[in-house]
Amino acid sequence: MIRLTDITSKVLEYHPKADIELIEKAYVYSAKVHQGQIRLSGEPYLSHLLEAAYILTQLKMDVVCIAAGLLHDVIEDTPADLKEVTELFGEETANIVDGVTKISKIHFKNRELRQAENVRKMILAMSNDIRVILVKLADRLHNMRTLGFQSERKQKLIATETLDIYAPLAGRMGIHWIKSGLEDLCLYYLEPEIYTRIKNETSQRKNEIDTFIKEVKQRVSEKLTEVGIQATITGRQKNSYSIYRKMVDQDLNVSQVYDVIAFRVIVHSIKECYEVLGHIHSIWKPVQKRFKDYISVPKANMYQSLHTTVIGPFGERMEVQIRTWDMNLVAESGIAAHWRYKEGRGAGKTDESQFEWLKQLLGWQKDLQDPLEFLDTV
Repeated sequence: MIRLTDITSKVLEYHPKADIELIEKAYVYSAKVHQGQIRLSGEPYLSHLLEAAYILTQLKMDVVCIAAGLLHDVIEDTPADLKEVTELFGEETANIVDGVTKISKIHFKNRELRQAENVRKMILAMSNDIRVILVKLADRLHNMRTLGFQSERKQKLIATETLDIYAPLAGRMGIHWIKSGLEDLCLYYLEPEIYTRIKNETSQRKNEIDTFIKEVKQRVSEKLTEVGIQATITGRQKNSYSIYRKMVDQDLNVSQVYDVIAFRVIVHSIKECYEVLGHIHSIWKPVQKRFKDYISVPKANMYQSLHTTVIGPFGERMEVQIRTWDMNLVAESGIAAHWRYKEGRGAGKTDESQFEWLKQLLGWQKDLQDPLEFLDTV
């Protein structure tokens, strides 16, 4: 089980001067008001709050957000009220807790309409403080990790809701490790046989995949060293849900899905990104119409990279992403990257322009009567 010291030490790693008193105070208060509450796993309810808060430290969030993570269920599940939380922890923390509570009270209707309505409501909640959504995503990720203690009926309901709402939202915010984590857990509960088949097949191909990754990394490294470009090259297997989607979309068996590996080349400048692209295309033939320049035209969530697909060393398609280290920070943590502690300014402060995409979405949704129509704009 995660302990308070795991959380505070993690915060001090990425912000040595952080005032962790608010986190410690939130922990003591949550332990008090949740005392005696037990989860279906048999663990104290406090364990869930600690896990959610720890996930927020993995996003390198500020102390207010992490304190709100520890407090996110006190209004809904204990005698505590918003007034008391505000008096004890301040308006900023209380507003995040209140926002998470409101999202948790949303009731769902039929599946498609439910998805649209909730994406809208969640983005509206996020308009005041994006940390509301980050806390909710951390809450949902840990709940999915412990879903096995629920009844089979609840497992299906919660996994479906997560796949419809929370995984896409994490993707829209650019937090892809949470998105892929949620997707794989949903697949495990919704399509257990397919999930197991994918895991078994990729496990059997491990040596082949490892050889493939080693070969590609070596070829790229040799070429870039030759031209004097310093780069970090990684190769990873795509998540199980991505492989599942390819099976469904292209009507394939697991063994027929070849592009299960994604490569990433990280360099120090934008100029080098385009140079690396040229060098990769000189090694392997690019696939027509599979190049995307998200550096010149970033995604709405500020994601930037060059994407290309080439015919790799064994005659199979492979995807390569090229980006700078700054772009990689945003690619890993999405919008959350802009709430990290910055030298010379307070935690959680960011440029107004960085949330321009939110303003656009909110402006569009006000003009739309049909929530399904709004979903199309997201």
